[in-house]
Amino acid sequence: STCWRSSSSSPCRPPAAVADRAMGRRPDRRLARRTARLKAVQALYQIEMTGAAPDAVVTEFVSHRLAEPVDDTALPEADSRFFAELVRGTASERGELDDMIAAVLKEGWAVDRLEATLAAILRAGTWELANRHDIPVRATISEFTDIASAFMGERETALANGVLNRIAKELRPDEFEKAAPDTLPETGSGR
Repeated sequence: STCWRSSSSSPCRPPAAVADRAMGRRPDRRLARRTARLKAVQALYQIEMTGAAPDAVVTEFVSHRLAEPVDDTALPEADSRFFAELVRGTASERGELDDMIAAVLKEGWAVDRLEATLAAILRAGTWELANRHDIPVRATISEFTDIASAFMGERETALANGVLNRIAKELRPDEFEKAAPDTLPETGSGR
């Protein structure tokens, strides 16, 4: 089993937190996208760790790995087109995404100092916020925060939530203001 975490002291939680809401419901586009996001983070992590070409990793996942359970947890079927778009878009715009993320990190922090899984989550979430205006801000932030929660500790999850909130305020201020304030806490305030 793969366990991504930032420190050996934080417990490894299976991505069941990501799939829990899916239990008892029929598969739909929302659940297919949820699984695609999780698998995209795994693919981006693989690209980061191995230096593999994004197209090769997308092909591998679509052919063999999208349907695989994660840490013995079966997930709903992934939206393979959304998965491929998210991975390819994130990989091709990595420099711009890193600049957007760095702009909202605390002074002295750089994206390359972040753990690889957290960086993949932030890059993918930022790409979705910047490029998929058909998906509500709250949905994007919630989904990527759930992925962070599944693989990382509370501190990293709060960081992911806060960074994505700040980026959403910059990229989509009108939609962000329509969101309920308690669903979009400020950086560092946690979930």
